[in-house]
This record gives sequence, C-alpha cells and structure tokens, in this order.
Amino acid sequence: MPLGTIVNAAAVVAGSVLGTLLGKRIPERIRRMVFAALGLATLVIGMRMAFEAKSILIFIFSLILGGITGELLRLTERIKGLADRLQGRLKKGGEGFGEGLVTAFIIFCIGAMTIVGAMDEGLRGDHTVLLAKSVLDGFTSIALASMYGFGVGFSAIPLFLFQAGITLFARLSQRFFTPILVSGLTGIGGAMIIGIGINLLEIKRIRVVNFMPALVWVLILTRFFPDVA
Repeated sequence: MPLGTIVNAAAVVAGSVLGTLLGKRIPERIRRMVFAALGLATLVIGMRMAFEAKSILIFIFSLILGGITGELLRLTERIKGLADRLQGRLKKGGEGFGEGLVTAFIIFCIGAMTIVGAMDEGLRGDHTVLLAKSVLDGFTSIALASMYGFGVGFSAIPLFLFQAGITLFARLSQRFFTPILVSGLTGIGGAMIIGIGINLLEIKRIRVVNFMPALVWVLILTRFFPDVA
C-alpha cells in the first residue's frame, strides 16, 4: 500500500479545504515562518539520505554528469514552458477551477521530491520523504486554494495516480536493484532534497529539476563500475 502517497493526497485535500475557507486571512509572516521550518526539516531529511551513498566517487560524478545533462536538455525551462502554456490556455478560457487544478498538479507532481519519495517508498519501503512532502504540499495547498479555490483539492487525484504509479513500478522492479544501487539512488535523491531545502530557505536558487538525470547516471555508473569506492 503506498502509504506516503495516500497521506500526501489527503494532505492536499485537507489543505485545500482549509485554504478555501480561510481565503487570504493567513498572515504572510506566518506563511514564511512555516516554510522556513519546512526548509530546515527538508535539509535534515536530505542529509540523512545523502549519507546512504556507499560510493562517494559515483555520487560526485553522477551529480556532475546529471547536472550537465539537465542543463543541456534545459529541463527546468521545458517544464516551466509547459506549465506556462497550460496555465495560459486555462486563463484565456476563464476557468479558475481548472487553472487551480493544473497549477497545483505542476507544483505537487513535477519535481525531484515526487520522484525520489515515490521510488524510496517502492524500493526501501521508507515513507519519510513522502510524509515530509505531505506536510509541505498541505501548507502549499492552503496558500493555493486561498487564491484559486477548491480546484486545487482535485489535484490530489492525478497526484495519487502519478506517485502511486512510480511506487508500484519501483516495487515491481525491486529485484533488479542491488543494495549498492539502492544506496546510490538514495544518496542522489538526498542531495536533490537538500537542494529543495536550500530553495525553501531562500539561501540560493538551485535548479533542482536539472539534477534529475543524475538518477539515471548513478544507474549507469554503478552498473559499469560496481567496485568503485
């Protein structure tokens, strides 16, 4: 059972209900403090995961090659362009409900924490990342629903299907993942989650999405250099 994804979807629905009821009455300073706390917690989770990496050389080269690949593919710009096109079409149609749903789906589903958390749940049965993401998404849905209404809550449906699908795929493929490979994926995922924490704390803007190819590079490097320490 994808417990992390179930909790995540429920948090989005609950946050959307609360945000719709409260409107814009939540003080900005409270929102900032909440996201600062979440940023600190995200850093701690990311560090714990990053230390799981067994091979520091594969860890470093996977991040470097993954970042370069993401930049060459312009992943951040492509995803942002897709999001802008989807939102632009809905705005022209005046569909506030649909705009809220699409905006929330993009924020909640297209990101490193979604992929890493769902894979971690499928491969290791660890719900930590998705539970942390649930808290983050819950507070984010409050803010979004205060602007767009309960259309944000309906994003929980594609969110559940998307994350549960990744978890199921990882679980079915589990026999192909050796302990060293799982540790490598966990370490790279942790590094990306640290990047998300840094973004939440507004320390520096890191294009975390561009590091997602590192998850592929760690598979390749571990396959061809399994004994590298």
